[in-house]
Order: sequence, then structure tokens, then C-alpha cells
Amino acid sequence: MTRRAHRGAALLAAMLTVTLVATFAAASVWHQWRSAEVEGADRMRVQSGWILGGALDWARLILREDARAGNADHLAEPWAVPLQEARLATFLAADRNVSVEGSDSANIFLSGQIADLQAKLNVTSLLQAGTQSQLQREVFNRLFDALGLPRQQLETMAANLQFAADLSTENLSAKRAPLMPNRLEQLQWLGLAPETIAALEPHVTVLPVRTLLNLNTASAEAIYAAGQGIDMADAQKLVAVRQAQYFRSVNEAAALTKAPTAFANTAGVSSQFFEVRGRLRIDNVVIEERSVVQRTGLDIRIVTRERGAAESPPQATARK
Repeated sequence: MTRRAHRGAALLAAMLTVTLVATFAAASVWHQWRSAEVEGADRMRVQSGWILGGALDWARLILREDARAGNADHLAEPWAVPLQEARLATFLAADRNVSVEGSDSANIFLSGQIADLQAKLNVTSLLQAGTQSQLQREVFNRLFDALGLPRQQLETMAANLQFAADLSTENLSAKRAPLMPNRLEQLQWLGLAPETIAALEPHVTVLPVRTLLNLNTASAEAIYAAGQGIDMADAQKLVAVRQAQYFRSVNEAAALTKAPTAFANTAGVSSQFFEVRGRLRIDNVVIEERSVVQRTGLDIRIVTRERGAAESPPQATARK
């Protein structure tokens, strides 16, 4: 073998050695980066779980304290005031035993709100003892008419709802038995079109048990639908009146309409079901949580709890 050939072989071996070393180094760096990313994501998941869990407990405490008063539920109460986005450090600084200097809380922002779910008509109330409630069917008929929605879809939804609630062996074995919905968008399972669900969203909800509409928090459309023998003007009048003074009883509200018994067995002035929404922003990552809670006396039970990531606004601003 000539000297030139030896040099070529040595150069090739050197190049292969450099390539292997560079490959191993790149792989090592990638694994190190991936491990750091996984660790950071896991730390963020645990951290967000703690913070959002604490926010939910705080919301439950507010609802429990509200229950101690024993009055009607209305939009002027503390639970109805939303928490605007603020630095987590703002809350920690309120505790003299907690130091926020140099902590990660300076880059964490929290916001949330509590909403009365009985401010909306409950689809579950359409059923009573396994059959369709004629009273609630009339309520939903009026709502569909007020919103200009086709009654045919209501008939289909009510029939499928009754079918889904039937737990008999014959029904459960049926191949086309629909599932019982837990959320409004799942009403598509019962035959409602997406555009119909979108129109119903401000006025309708799905709760696990039958409920009454809260006249202190409901929309004019929902109040009109729940009222027997009233018109939309009466409903709008009740919404205007309650802004100055909430209703302490159903009779107090009904006395302002043409029908003194307008809301018999359809409405009330207090609520058991609430939705708690929490929003956590850590740098450019936004995590949102939605929980449904049921209040029975002083007991606040979590019915459902869902958490997921959301898109962060391009230029999010926070209140300091």
C-alpha cells in the first residue's frame, strides 16, 4: 500500500471518529434536554394542580360561607364577583409568613369565577320518574319559540333523553341506545344540531338531577320560558327590578307579573349547583380548569372536574 493510500485511510478513520463522537455528543445533549423538558413539564403539572386545587377549595369556602347566611342567591353576593387575573405573589404576600422574593410565583397569574348553573334551564328536568314532564316540556317549548328554534329538534331530544335514561335490560341491550349527556355540547347525541346548541348555551345546562330556575340569576329568556302566563315584557321587568333588589321569594317575583302563580314548580330564588372556573397562566402556558360543585347545606361536593391547556393570548396583560 502506498504512502498516499495510508494517509487516505488515516484521514477517513479520523473523519469517522469525529462523526461518531459528534453523534454521541449530540445524542447526549438531546437526552439531557429532553430530560429537562420532561422534568419541567412534570413540575408545572404538579404546581398547577396545587394552585388550581387551592383555588377550587377557596371557591368552595366562599360558597359555604354564603350558605351560612341562608338567604337567596343573587348576583350581588361575593361568590358572583369574578377574580380578575392577578399575580399569585399578590395572594402569597397577604400571608406574613410567606416570602415571595426570588420565587417562581412572580411569573404565575391566576384568575377565575363562580357561575350559578341554576341560572339556566336544566335539560334533566324534562324527565320525571322516567317519563317526560308535561310542565317542563311546556317550559322548553316556550324557550325554543322565543329563540326561534325548531320544535322538531326538541321533540327528538326529549324522546332520546327518555330513551337514554331508561336503565332497563331491554333498553341497555339496544344497539342504538344513546348515551346520557353530562354537558351541553353532548346534546348532539340526542339529536340537536350544533347551531341549536350554540343558541341554547346562554339559557340551558345539563345537571345530574332535576332543578329549579333561579329567578335572581337567570336570563330574561329563561325566566319567560319558566313562567306560565307571562310574556317577555314581564320577564325583562323582573331582570330590571332585581338589579336594585333581589327577590327573597318566588311569590315576590310572581307578584310583579300578570300571573301570581307563574313560577309554581318551575323556579326558585336559591341554587345548589355552581360552576367554578380557574385559569392559570405560567409564562406563555395557560391551564384552565372547570368544576361543577353541588351545595347541600354547608357541604360542597365536587360533581365533575376537568382540566386542560388553552391557548395563551399573544399579548396577555395582568393586573398587578
